[in-house]
Amino acid sequence: MSFKNLGLSASLETAVQTQGYENAYPIQEKAIPAIITGKDLLGIAQTGSGKTASYVLPILHRLQHLSEEENRALHTLVLVPTRELAEQVRAVFQDYIVNIPERIKSVAVYGGVAINPQMQALRNVNVLIATPGRLLELQASNAVSFKTLQTLVLDEADKMLNLGFQEEMDRIFALLPKKRQNLLFSATLSEDVERINRLILTNPEVIKIEAKKDTIELIKQSGYFVSEERKGPLLRYIIKNNDLQQVLVFTSSSYKADNVADKLRKNGIDAAAMHGKKSMKARKDALRKFRNGGLRVLVATDLLSRGIDIEFLPHVINYELPRSPKDYIHRIGRTGRAESPGDAISLITPEELHHFKVIQKKMKTYVEMEKSDDLELGGF
Repeated sequence: MSFKNLGLSASLETAVQTQGYENAYPIQEKAIPAIITGKDLLGIAQTGSGKTASYVLPILHRLQHLSEEENRALHTLVLVPTRELAEQVRAVFQDYIVNIPERIKSVAVYGGVAINPQMQALRNVNVLIATPGRLLELQASNAVSFKTLQTLVLDEADKMLNLGFQEEMDRIFALLPKKRQNLLFSATLSEDVERINRLILTNPEVIKIEAKKDTIELIKQSGYFVSEERKGPLLRYIIKNNDLQQVLVFTSSSYKADNVADKLRKNGIDAAAMHGKKSMKARKDALRKFRNGGLRVLVATDLLSRGIDIEFLPHVINYELPRSPKDYIHRIGRTGRAESPGDAISLITPEELHHFKVIQKKMKTYVEMEKSDDLELGGF
């Protein structure tokens, strides 16, 4: 469906065209009209489904129709689980704000950086994107007031709950005006997400966008049987022998991410690690270089995987398996998106084999495996 049929203002329609979009994604087609009318909404959709714009556009539409006095106050709060996602959401707001005539201010706040500049940036903010912990710090310092808040968005609600933000979220809910619009987005509908749904949503519009079955089919999955001590050399062999560029490698810990990236660099492969123990500047620089093609390999943990939003990512390698089949699908879903085929390779030790079989069973997909014993990995 064309964006022209969704009830957006003329300037936002033009802004969408300027960004190169003509037709709405399924979640945008259903969510935008509901949000414009002020309904609460529960949206279940995978990363990469266009859900961020599905709330950004109608929120900006409503901000365009506020009085000048109202438009100098906080209207929308977006809660997200990670710093990367906070920056990513703000970037989407900014992409459209710069193309509309109204003066609308969006700010992202998160921990791991100095709080004073964030306090100063909150003056006359209309849209605040925040991680729960930093938001509570700012509120405790009287740097932010929720009196004028009209819309609350929980983005990646399942991830926030998985990361242990339940208590902080409950504290934030208690501080907000009772009368407000609530928008909850999640990749999955777990029991915890259902609890939040019952707690904050009133007669919500429920939108569930099933992941396209052909999304997995777009991804060429393969794997290698390998011993733990040969994993590093095999990874470097795969990258060099196939001349792979823009490779996203997943590990299960920050320590392992640093170790793998370090070994790649020592063997002549430009690589960087991105995880929660890195500074915000280091993480942003690594992601920017990787996105722009200036970094060959990015080694990341699952914690930060949802902050990596790159279209047509060609290669994903599971150096270590994630804990759940859902996380595995989310990892490899970084490639094979938007009708663009991609490769997902898994390095499987004997200890990981049973878990990998469980993952394949849940996916209902068989992954063709190769032995690596006969590969000459000397020099890699």
